[in-house]
Amino acid sequence: MKATDLRGILGYIARFRDRLFVLNIDSAVMEADTFRNLLLDISVLRSLNINVLIVHGASCRIQQLADTAGLQPSDLDGMGITDATTLELAILAANRLSHDILEGLAETDVRAAVTNAIVAHPAGIRRGQDFALTGKVERVDKAFLQELLKQGIVPIVPPLGFDGNSQTFRVNSDQAARAVAESLKAAKLMFITPGDHIQGAGTLSAQFSVAEAEAFIQDHADTLTPEMKSKLEHGVHACKQGVPRAHFINGLLDEALLGEVFSNEGVGTMIYANEYQSIRPARKRDIGAILALIREAIAAEELIPRTRHDLVGQLGAFYVFEIDRNVVACVALRLYAEAEAAELECLFVSEAHENQGIGGKLVQFVCERARQLGCKRLFALSTQAFNYFQQKGGFSLGSVEDLPAERRSKYDQSGRQSRVLVRDLD
Repeated sequence: MKATDLRGILGYIARFRDRLFVLNIDSAVMEADTFRNLLLDISVLRSLNINVLIVHGASCRIQQLADTAGLQPSDLDGMGITDATTLELAILAANRLSHDILEGLAETDVRAAVTNAIVAHPAGIRRGQDFALTGKVERVDKAFLQELLKQGIVPIVPPLGFDGNSQTFRVNSDQAARAVAESLKAAKLMFITPGDHIQGAGTLSAQFSVAEAEAFIQDHADTLTPEMKSKLEHGVHACKQGVPRAHFINGLLDEALLGEVFSNEGVGTMIYANEYQSIRPARKRDIGAILALIREAIAAEELIPRTRHDLVGQLGAFYVFEIDRNVVACVALRLYAEAEAAELECLFVSEAHENQGIGGKLVQFVCERARQLGCKRLFALSTQAFNYFQQKGGFSLGSVEDLPAERRSKYDQSGRQSRVLVRDLD
C-alpha cells in the first residue's frame, strides 16, 4: 500500500467513525467461496469503529432445502406468495444463514446477535391474490437495534418479520434493509449482490442522483431483473427518506466492500441524495488537489502548464466539482469585460469519473455563470479536446479573430496553435 493510499483511507475513517452502514447481503453471495473474505472486510470496518448492521437474504438456501426435500417453494425472495411449507423452509434457511454469519464473525472476535427486530403484518390481498404468509415491514424495533450497536454488537436481521401474536412472516430482505437504514438514519445502505454493478450505469463505477436513478429504472424496465429492480427502488426510497448513499456492490469480488468504502472512485454503483455532489468556487486548500488532477494533462500537453504560484494568483477564476468532499474535476472562467466575453479554461475530469456527464455539467455551469456576469460570448482554446467542445459542449469552430485583443496577443505568444471554439450566450 502506498503512503498516499493510507492517507486517503485515514480521511474516510474520520468521516465514518461511529456512523452506521446497513449491509444487505444476497444469499447467493453467502453461498460463494468469497463470503468468508467479505466477513473479514466487515471485521475491518468494525475495527475502525464503523458500526455495521447486517440484513441477509435466504432465497438460494430455500431452493437448496426444497430440492433436498423434493418440495416446490411457492416463492423464493419474499415478494410473491408464501405458503406454509415455504415459510418453514424460509425459517430453516434464515436460521442457518444467520448462524453462518455468527460463525464467521466469531473467527475475528466480532460480537454479533441475531434479532427479531422486524415487526410485520400480512402483505394481504393484491390484484385479487392472497399473499398468505408473505409479510410487509410495519416498523423496526429501533431501540433494540440501537442498544446492540451501542454495546459494539453487530445486529443480524434475517428476512423474517414477526407480528407479536406468535406469527412469523417471510419478508423481502431489500425492504427490511431499507426500513432499518431509514429508521436508524444510516450513513450508507449497501446492497451486496452476486453480480456486477448495474448494467449500463458506467464502465467501472457510476453515481446516480435520485432523479437519474428513477429515470434509469424507467428506461430499463424491460431489461432489469426483478431482483435488481427491487434493490434499485428500495435504494431510491432510502435516499429520499434521508439515507445519504445507497450502494450496489459485486460481493463475489475480493475486497469489493472495502474498495467501495475507502476510495473516491468506488467499485460499484451508487445512488446519492442531492447533497452528494456540487460545483463550488475553489478554495486555497483545493490547490494541491487541482494540481494533482491536471498534472498528467499538462504533461500530455492537453492543458497549459500551471504552477502552484499560478493557481494562487488565479484561484478566484477556478471552480471544482466535488464528490463526497473530494475534488474530481475543475474548470476556470476568465472574464474579458471590454469584449463582453469570457474564456472557459482548464476543464478537466479525473479519469475515474469520465463518461459520467461531469464535464458537461461544468460547461453548463460556466455558461450560466458567464451569462449572469453579463458576457455575450464564451470561448475556449483546445489542442486535443475540440471535438468534445463541438459535439457535447455546444461550441462552434471559430478563428483567432474571435478572441478579445488581450487574449489574441497571448495566443500568438504561446505557439500552441490551439483551435478556437466559440459559443454565443444570448
